[in-house]
Amino acid sequence: MIPTLADLPFLKDAPPEVLKDIEQEVEWFSLPGGWPLFEVGDASDCLYFVMSGTLAAFRTLGDGAVNLIGYIRPGEPVGEMALVAGERHSNAVYATRDTELIRISRAGFNRMVRLFPSIMQHIARIMLLRTRKGRRAARAEPRLYALVATSPTLDLLVRAKALKGALENLGKRVVIIGEEGEGQTSDWFDALERRHDAVLMLTPISDSNWFRMCMRQADRVLVFARQDARPSSPLLPNDCSPARQFQLVDLIICQLAGTQRASTAEEWRQAAGAARIFHWRGLDDHDCNRLARILAGQAIGLVLSGGGARAYAHLGVVRALREAGVALDIVGGTSMGAIVAACVAMGWDDDDIEQRIRKAFVESNPLGDYILPVVSLSRGRRVEERLEENFGSILIEDLAIPFFCVSTDLAAGASEIHRSGSLRQALRATISLPGILPPVVTDGKLLVDGAVLKNFPVDVMRELYRGPIIGVDVARRSNINIQDFVNPPLFFRWAATKGLQAAPPIATLLIRAATLTVDPWEGRANTDMLITPDMPGVDLRDWKLFDDAVADGYETAVAALKRAPQFGRPDFVAAEPALEAAE
Repeated sequence: MIPTLADLPFLKDAPPEVLKDIEQEVEWFSLPGGWPLFEVGDASDCLYFVMSGTLAAFRTLGDGAVNLIGYIRPGEPVGEMALVAGERHSNAVYATRDTELIRISRAGFNRMVRLFPSIMQHIARIMLLRTRKGRRAARAEPRLYALVATSPTLDLLVRAKALKGALENLGKRVVIIGEEGEGQTSDWFDALERRHDAVLMLTPISDSNWFRMCMRQADRVLVFARQDARPSSPLLPNDCSPARQFQLVDLIICQLAGTQRASTAEEWRQAAGAARIFHWRGLDDHDCNRLARILAGQAIGLVLSGGGARAYAHLGVVRALREAGVALDIVGGTSMGAIVAACVAMGWDDDDIEQRIRKAFVESNPLGDYILPVVSLSRGRRVEERLEENFGSILIEDLAIPFFCVSTDLAAGASEIHRSGSLRQALRATISLPGILPPVVTDGKLLVDGAVLKNFPVDVMRELYRGPIIGVDVARRSNINIQDFVNPPLFFRWAATKGLQAAPPIATLLIRAATLTVDPWEGRANTDMLITPDMPGVDLRDWKLFDDAVADGYETAVAALKRAPQFGRPDFVAAEPALEAAE
């Protein structure tokens, strides 16, 4: 039976005579999975309602990458913002699986508003929720997951049950289905979604109707692979799969005890066309719980800003968060903040991190190998030696905790996001302040300190993962003493009498020039908890004031946690109003 406006919960309060009046303006149609409803720039002349199936909205980022904004479920409207504003569509909307919709013309919508004015309250609520920065309604999360086994020796059911238990501990309703779902209709899957927060569909890679159905129905695909096996390429068949089309694929590397690595995570990622990589060691509860929090949109991300020696405060913040029981599921940062985030991603404890940072940056000057400044003031060899000593040849994609850092490509004038490849090289790039350290030249890119363009990359975390974000911003504009530049030789003689290892005034000049455009409010509004250690006596170049900065960071974080104790609960998720109009 063809659905009608009366079937929409969104219009449950509309008088029957109003709905009957605009019936001639209503059209029902089907949209196959993977097809666009509209593209960016298309004219807005209709309001749509999803009757069954699922749509997804996408935004194209500045670097050309496509970012998933969220899902549109049965009963919800789409296209309302552009229609009300009288503008062209600013985002693209596609069907992520076979979807049935109702289309109402602009004339029909205008007549409905005249006859039923209160509908604009519902529309306004939807628009408000969808435009709130840094938040996503629970309905916008993926619900149907295809768990795909790449080997018959992977016990997918065991892992699915472990994941189900971890999700249920977070208060989620979960169901596992296998081949009994073959041949079911979209309505059947819609009903599963209404009753559950997550539907885990299990399938091996095979030439079967069930495998193809899983790939077509899934909001997101989780590909499970063994580290001691090698992938075929391509790993997945080229059948139509909206999740693959939009790169909504995650790779789960299963590390089994007593086995040797036969391939890299990057090889598996490329074969699977995955956007993200996670590791599940044995049946480790920590890895399972982290994956559950990521799927549930409750993974806590930690973003650490650059700030030179002021970034020591990050160590105190990390210690306070861990003592409070806050699970740090994804970490990222810029410049010295990225160094500390990498230490967390390595799995080191607090004492180990403090010992390594103290040895590398406090006990001796890593920037002291000065040279004739043709490219920079220092050779950078000391920094490279310290990075190699601590991080060796580890790859970002092999880290226990997902990690990213940001550098700046001077040649392109754009930020570079590092999510794979050599951790050491990525860190070397993100701390290469122009003129202080030589840039990193790789793959035709000239990489320098990420703080030049993006010192507090909260937006990167928000685009990659869903969940609460803790941001620690230690940046402030470098204070310049004008007298240091009046008579530099006098400045050095004064420093010598005080026993100070003073950097030449040009270092201060370069730091200020390179970070002059940094917005002190960048990213702050998109955090769920913002921690800003004051450190009044610590400047960017005060590398010896380690203990003061760490203590300040710890005390500031403890105070912030007292104001928001819910962050210490493992099931914490940032509050989001319910989408009342679609209930």
